[in-house]
Amino acid sequence: MPRDGVQMSQTAIIPDLLALTEAALPQVESLLVTSQAKVKAKVSEAGRVSAAKLEEHQFAAHALSWLATYVEALRQLRAWAGRLDEQGRFGPMEALIVQIGFGEYLAQIAGGIPMSQGEMARLSDLELSWQPQDAAATLIAQGNSPAARSELVSLMRDNHGRATFGVSGLDEELEMIRDQFRRFADDRVVPNAHGWHLKDELIPMEIITELADLGVFGLTIPEEFGGLGLSKASMVVVSEELSRGYIGVGSLGTRSEIAAELILCGGTPEQKAQWLPKLASGEILPTAVFTEPNTGSDLGSLRTRAVQVGGDWEVTGNKTWITHAARTHVMTLLARTDPATTDYRGLSMFLAEKIPGTAEKPFPTPGMTGGEIEVLGYRGMKEYELGFDGFKVKGENLLGGVPGQGFKQLMQTFESARIQTAARAIGVAQSALEVGMKYAEDRKQFGKSLIEFPRVSGKLAMMAVEIMIARQLTYFSAWQKDHDKRCDLEAGMAKLLGARVAWAAADNALQIHGGNGFALEYQISRILCDARILNIFEGAAEIQAQVIARRLLD
Repeated sequence: MPRDGVQMSQTAIIPDLLALTEAALPQVESLLVTSQAKVKAKVSEAGRVSAAKLEEHQFAAHALSWLATYVEALRQLRAWAGRLDEQGRFGPMEALIVQIGFGEYLAQIAGGIPMSQGEMARLSDLELSWQPQDAAATLIAQGNSPAARSELVSLMRDNHGRATFGVSGLDEELEMIRDQFRRFADDRVVPNAHGWHLKDELIPMEIITELADLGVFGLTIPEEFGGLGLSKASMVVVSEELSRGYIGVGSLGTRSEIAAELILCGGTPEQKAQWLPKLASGEILPTAVFTEPNTGSDLGSLRTRAVQVGGDWEVTGNKTWITHAARTHVMTLLARTDPATTDYRGLSMFLAEKIPGTAEKPFPTPGMTGGEIEVLGYRGMKEYELGFDGFKVKGENLLGGVPGQGFKQLMQTFESARIQTAARAIGVAQSALEVGMKYAEDRKQFGKSLIEFPRVSGKLAMMAVEIMIARQLTYFSAWQKDHDKRCDLEAGMAKLLGARVAWAAADNALQIHGGNGFALEYQISRILCDARILNIFEGAAEIQAQVIARRLLD
């Protein structure tokens, strides 16, 4: 038996794998430190990072962000492997995932990291070169080999139907939660999701009621306010499994998570007592109303205004890309309360009550109008444009009771929102892998199943590897959050990588389907559309890379 505890006879697993991966990490960590110094020198003026120079040298800054994301991803992949090895659970499948993951990501660091189709983050953008040595060179040369990918897929075929390919590394309680929501998704969501999508239907209220009964909307709300008081890690697992069924169902909890986080972090004691129990039980459904036409991610330039009239407020302006706006009860609404400001200062957050709409009359609340935005995917809650004209909000519903705190309050939610989005991305990617693998098993060409062809099985192998890498980075972000550690950097990285992994998985799974993948009747057509939005919402990939870079350079 080798030192790593993996049976080596007739296997593509590299000897001393754990030792090699441990030795390779310092090389890329050192590269990252050098990169940070080079970029900081390039974008600084008078010892401080210049926003103008950061934008001028955006390719270098974003190359730094992707390099840092890869280094952290490899660090967490290796940490996961080490924990499993200590527990005696580091088997051949896990070893192959680690080996292929290290081999491929180290090779991409050396040769170019794909940021998107046609955009590569290269070390030359950072005015650097790297000659991998010893352990890193061995992993690049031998890690992601055709034999390793073939062996991994063989193990995946033997274990088809498992919740994940490879041991997650989570504790027993979280795995029980996973099993519960996987069963729910398989029973209540998967058989219906494609029909909901094709008919462009709202997710039925009976599903929402069942989710409420399961505690989905109060997962992380403290018990004193009627929630389950569970960890962010539990939220990740639930979001992952529900999104595996259908991203719309996995995203229903996102709005409650954002609203609850806003109230917990910024609300008055009275607001917490009034709103949190109702959110936790599903008695009221919230929606987030932030984005405006022509602003996108530039929330500081919002123009919707709220004017105090007596003790209450009147809101006038327009919002767009508002998810689940019609049949919800309350809006977390960001508006400008100080007309003298033109940036993030002067913004306030409101808990704006509204009447839930119906199909016949989606927006019955006085002072509020709306229209549906037809979309490619992510359809189960629908997207809307909203108009406000003298829309009334009670004075007591100004979050925190003090105006001008809205942007600060919103920033406090970004960690949780991005962790949750990363979890949704993992779920979508897992769905793509499962659908793609089933098709590859069932479809026969030239006398054998598609999965027998190396370039088909290779796609499936890389899906499984990258899903586990993104999963471990996301779990680490949640762990940081649960232990009251700052994790905006890790959460941003998890979201950035997870979204790319989801799109790659969906695209490759559709390719496996061939022409059938382009037919609406096949699930993968929906999964591809659902995956595409992940690179845009909760911070587009370009914005996310910019935020990560700024954090790395502070």
